[in-house]
Amino acid sequence: TQGTILPSPNFNPIMDAQLLGGALQGISCEKDVLIEILTQRCNSQRLMIAEAYRDMYGRDLITDLKENLSHHFKEVMVGLMYPPASYDAHELWHALKGVDTEEKCLIDILASRSNMEIFQMKEAYLMQYNTDLQQDIDSEISGHFRDTLMNLAQGTRMEGYADPSTAAQDAMILWEACQQKTSEHKNMLQMILCNRSHQQLWMVFQEFQNISGQDIVDAINECYDGYFQELLVAIVLCIRDKPSYFAYRLYNAIHDFGFHNKTVIRILIARSETDLMNIRQRYKERYGKSLFHDIKHFASGHYESALLAICAGDTEDY
Repeated sequence: TQGTILPSPNFNPIMDAQLLGGALQGISCEKDVLIEILTQRCNSQRLMIAEAYRDMYGRDLITDLKENLSHHFKEVMVGLMYPPASYDAHELWHALKGVDTEEKCLIDILASRSNMEIFQMKEAYLMQYNTDLQQDIDSEISGHFRDTLMNLAQGTRMEGYADPSTAAQDAMILWEACQQKTSEHKNMLQMILCNRSHQQLWMVFQEFQNISGQDIVDAINECYDGYFQELLVAIVLCIRDKPSYFAYRLYNAIHDFGFHNKTVIRILIARSETDLMNIRQRYKERYGKSLFHDIKHFASGHYESALLAICAGDTEDY
């Protein structure tokens, strides 16, 4: 794992629950204590703290966090308390059922998760909202964008299998799909990108370059538009280098949208125990400034402190 949040040594859930209780139930909420504990324990430890908290106070920790905190700081602290699959389910549900559909959230999650992560996320979605993720995508989204999301949500990508003899064939189909742009070609395009193994697609992308003299991402950007195009590109980028994709998404969220809080929070929490260290590295290599520096520049107060604690940082990042 290349996460920034690791299991805390000498972990004591009862002591942590006690400190959180004191911080939440005092006259003024001691936010520094919340940050110190919740950003320095891994997810499984945080779940044990929540259990100890319930035993100790007869109250739900998430409910108490929601009641005592506000705005983006609340989103960070509450988000940390969900198991990864439940957090993905929570974000997808809000993206689909909120006032405005958040297509970019759907893209970020469904383009980047493994079959197992998708399976667990669908189970969590059903349990939390008593409805089926694929049915909700079907009813809330339309067109080829919907079809591609539905395909990804099946979680049926082949794993570990690569066949050089069919790579050129798939590349030719992709190239034709970029030329013809018929409904049938779009279906073939998304079927290949959603179902072939990562190893297979690496070969397909190389063959595509050989056939067309063009990178697959450039070809997709030229031929398609809208969220369908964004989703296809996200799939390719995640297959090539997931940390680079999330570095790019964070940079956009911080600089292009005047700090898009939801995106920054979601990516930092979701990647904190898997590859946030790599994402930070790619961010600095690609954009010159560290992720730590850019968050510090745009966020403030306890919200900034919480994000920086999750991001972590090297001395030269300050």
